[in-house]
Amino acid sequence: MPSLSLRVNLDPDGRIGPGKIELLEQIAAFGSISAAARKMDMSYKRAWDLVEEMNRMFGKPVVSAQTGGRRGGGAQLTQVGLAVVSRFRAIERAAESAAKQHMAALQAEIAAA
Repeated sequence: MPSLSLRVNLDPDGRIGPGKIELLEQIAAFGSISAAARKMDMSYKRAWDLVEEMNRMFGKPVVSAQTGGRRGGGAQLTQVGLAVVSRFRAIERAAESAAKQHMAALQAEIAAA
């Protein structure tokens, strides 16, 4: 069955898609930007740059990070970060539902060839 990949272009020049959303989900799951980056085979710098890009895009932090020390650092999604993930996944579900019949028809065209 075909699948749908979604990217949302936001004004003025922001963009979110599956990669940034997965990064936020991994940060939520592991409580760490570095652990999320490792899970995604991404450098810590790349992950941090993406978080900073999203922070700028939304005008407020999507991730709250605490620096290391005796007790170690950590990171968690802010209310904005949680909302971004939730809304993106809702848009994705709606798009998949709306496109399901058309994607099946496209797959049928391939099978008929």
